Amino acid sequence: MHTRRNFIKIGSLGLGATAIAGGTMNWAVGSSSKKLSGGLKSAPILKKVSTYCEVCFWKCAGWAHVTTEGQIQKITGNADDPQCNGRLCPRGTGGVGMFSDPDRLKTPLIRITKNGEQTYREASWEEAFDFIAKKMKEIAEKDGPESMALFNHGSSGKYFTQLLNAYGSNNVTAPSFAQCRGPRDTGFELTFGESVSSPEVTDIRDTRCLVLIGSHIGENMHNGQVQEMSEAIDKGATIITVDPRLSTAASKSKYWLPIKPSTDLALLLSWIHVLIYNDLYNKEYVAKYAEGFNELKEHVRSFTPEWAYGITTIKPEVIRNTAREMANAAPATIIHPGRHTSWYGDDVQRSRAIAILNALLGSWGNRGGIFFKEGIKVPDFPHPAYPKPSWSWQDTLNGRYPLAKESITNTIIEASIPAEGNTHPIKGWIVSGTNLIVSIPLKEQLMKAMQSLELLVVVDTMPMEITGYADVVLPECTYLERYDDLRATPHREPTLVLRMPAVEPMYESKPAWWIAKQIGERLGLGAYFNFTDFKEVIDWQLKQLGLSLEEMERIGVKKYARKTPAYILPDSDHKFKTASGKIQLFSKELEEAGFDSMPKFTAHAQPEEGFYRLIYGRAPMHTFSRTANNRNLVALMPENAVWVNPQVAELWGLKKDQYVWLKNQDGVVSNFSVKVRVTERIRWDSVYIVHGFGHHHKPLTYAFGRGVNDTELITDVAIDPIMGGTGMRGNFVTFLKDEPKKEAKL
Repeated sequence: MHTRRNFIKIGSLGLGATAIAGGTMNWAVGSSSKKLSGGLKSAPILKKVSTYCEVCFWKCAGWAHVTTEGQIQKITGNADDPQCNGRLCPRGTGGVGMFSDPDRLKTPLIRITKNGEQTYREASWEEAFDFIAKKMKEIAEKDGPESMALFNHGSSGKYFTQLLNAYGSNNVTAPSFAQCRGPRDTGFELTFGESVSSPEVTDIRDTRCLVLIGSHIGENMHNGQVQEMSEAIDKGATIITVDPRLSTAASKSKYWLPIKPSTDLALLLSWIHVLIYNDLYNKEYVAKYAEGFNELKEHVRSFTPEWAYGITTIKPEVIRNTAREMANAAPATIIHPGRHTSWYGDDVQRSRAIAILNALLGSWGNRGGIFFKEGIKVPDFPHPAYPKPSWSWQDTLNGRYPLAKESITNTIIEASIPAEGNTHPIKGWIVSGTNLIVSIPLKEQLMKAMQSLELLVVVDTMPMEITGYADVVLPECTYLERYDDLRATPHREPTLVLRMPAVEPMYESKPAWWIAKQIGERLGLGAYFNFTDFKEVIDWQLKQLGLSLEEMERIGVKKYARKTPAYILPDSDHKFKTASGKIQLFSKELEEAGFDSMPKFTAHAQPEEGFYRLIYGRAPMHTFSRTANNRNLVALMPENAVWVNPQVAELWGLKKDQYVWLKNQDGVVSNFSVKVRVTERIRWDSVYIVHGFGHHHKPLTYAFGRGVNDTELITDVAIDPIMGGTGMRGNFVTFLKDEPKKEAKL
């Protein structure tokens, strides 16, 4: 596409050019005079409006407190919600900042060329929809509807998925699979026949031993888990944390195992060895519910603690002692499955090892281990059957990643680049709620793909970096200004939660359901959106469930009694959801697909002299890059810092709060500098930064130039051959104390 090629060329000149729209146009074009919330002089509260949080996937239920002047003064938790118990995390209470952010997208924008340069112009919704519908029709006629793809994250994804499905494409993808939870889900499905879901079905409240290996409860601030871990600690539970740094959870643990990064599998295999060869495993449970034990026993025969010590740097007696702690507490023991599990390219096997440990301890289906979820089935609002696509995202795998159960973001991106033999080309994208520029590895591939597209539509509340590459930018209103689907996530207690608008949408922003409906109607797909307002959909669904919208508006959360047991009943003949009904310690499915049937340790690359492994993670007040511009949360943490061990700091002459640039093993230098935090809380061979900072898009007033972006330093990505996960922990950085002279990058 001509305009796209010009844009990429301009972007390659530097950051100022990349942000051409931000540098030359006025993003703040809204006409709303609505006052923002907060302050001691706020008007009295008029009403409480039911909502659930959109700042992270936990989706805690809450109340938006609206004043007599129509301001949102604050958000509090709904005490009846078992996922938050009335207590919101800093991000949840900071949700008001998303609504009041002055940098919000305020009106639709269409890319134009003016005086030979590309920029955006303000557009009406009608103009924007007509442009999108025309392009989508052209793509469907020329290449088929399957050539449109959706990248999504969050609640808005459902409506655009419905649009794509009605249009004739199921090429719908979410970075959260390949970049985050996919290896974990695949590993547990191969072992138990099902995943641990989101939120995870871990019975932390009643556990007696919680093992965190690559999981940072307290920093990830998954609300219910944090509360339950605190409760478990109060009741005397043993916490074992495996982490190269002293995380918040590690500081509360009986055991902190500062493992050498990239060696987790060796430790996990050694724990399996100790449990089996010291007769510490749950023999009755394994005999009744598992198969492949003899093969596993022989497989781990040589993986002694002494073997693991040489790899992990964890002493043999510590490995044995922690294994005994797990066994003593079993079956009320959890080896936590984690969430972000795409690390080194062998991550399904790492998750398999975690799943096998849980199986040996009898954790799955027992109190204090992993419980069975139960939820409420919300009926679908009536619509015609979707057309069957002639091809789908599975075809973009080209024979790779045979056990991928969800689409792989990077194969959809790859299919968007014209190439000989690409018989399943993607020509257009809708991107909703995900900032691909700072969340996706393999940046060159991403840029080539965007350069090649015939249509790129971005729907977002904020002018994230991805909006600067769009043909059309559509401003979505925040979750506090709209109806959305009923929250009915299965968990320990079945619940329904209502989200309704606390106030009218600010500026020209609109809800995603309305945007999808309008595009659909212009494509002749109105029958799939046979409602005037999404309130009608919710009202209809609630009536099918014997409830009313009026009741839900009043209570916000509806709890139901369970109809099925949360744990395996004594003497029951429980069947797992595997092909055989048994836990798969030895995986025939993996063997038949040409992979190792049981996990093996593989050595990974180590840093060269002067380089340190780049570890990234989360902070309790931010969710990735989505909150980096939220003033309420920026006040709590305005930028990230690089954690450096004191020995390393002394070697480099680095001082506390000194700013440095980071350069990775491929010579890529961070766009911005980052503050040094000298701390004993990290190993000497690694550095650590919080993910989500280092934005280079100037329209993000509060986020621009604060800290460094880890993803720009991740140029070596290890793909998991089993399901396509993108391992990103194999990158190393060194320090630049003086500002480098370089051409700015993405």
